[in-house]
Amino acid sequence: MRRMPLLTVSSVAALGLLSACGSSSLSGGGAPPGTQPAVATTQTADPQLAAKLPPKIKAAGKIVVGTDTSYPPNEFLGADGKTAEGMDIDLFTAVAQKFGVPVEFRTATFGSIILGVTGGKYDVGVSSFSINPDRKKQVNMVSYYSAGTLWGVPKGNPKKVDPDNACGLNVGVQKDTVQIDDLTARSKKCTAAGKPAINQVVEDLQVKVNADLTSGKVDAMVADSPVTLYAVKQTNGAVEALGKSYDTAPYGYVVPKDQTVFAQAIVDALKALDASGDYTRILQKWNIADGAIRNFAVNP
Repeated sequence: MRRMPLLTVSSVAALGLLSACGSSSLSGGGAPPGTQPAVATTQTADPQLAAKLPPKIKAAGKIVVGTDTSYPPNEFLGADGKTAEGMDIDLFTAVAQKFGVPVEFRTATFGSIILGVTGGKYDVGVSSFSINPDRKKQVNMVSYYSAGTLWGVPKGNPKKVDPDNACGLNVGVQKDTVQIDDLTARSKKCTAAGKPAINQVVEDLQVKVNADLTSGKVDAMVADSPVTLYAVKQTNGAVEALGKSYDTAPYGYVVPKDQTVFAQAIVDALKALDASGDYTRILQKWNIADGAIRNFAVNP
């Protein structure tokens, strides 16, 4: 759900993020309170899968992945400000281990990742990309998780925010996400009814959106469901989820269009992780197992 249906072209840049300053801070990454200990993701390589790696990856001996490390708990920078962490990081690392190769995660602005994959800068894009027809025309997408959109508000919802009537409120949202489209449509309904528009407070980084909510800059935020639920846990309830998630859709790994064999091999790796229980354990580590799927597929 995170990504806009249409691609945007922007430069790849390192995103300097602050590490979390405590359980009440949403300025960076960090595991939520009560999270299980790190789940071992060491997998035994499968020679049959390794044989299906593209020649470029075989020659390099690694998979280069583009990821926007500003979206906890899916992908974010750890306390050292350099190391990629999160559900997406853990899961794709395990996938790569089934192929017998390590992963090099490179931080990028998410609007540039698909372009980076099609242009050969990255072998794969792993960054909570929603699967949609526009993307499937340009790349292969391998489904691995399902998420919806979910609103978040300060504890007690002091502004009595109603997603269906948020006219005139300040709502935080990350740039280039599907939530921009959602808020824009809701805002048009407001103005059509003679009410004030929704003031979208747009930030480049989701962690900044989170910080805007806890600081009172915005009355509510809207993001992918695992991101909002993570914010609730990370603040020990200072933020609460509002209502239920909606517009649920699968996330997909981004693979070059001409690499269908590799994409299908990733499906097979995910199936193996599911059969071993490691897929579920990784999601449980990040407290987002509700989004687990079993029908992994190329371009579903």
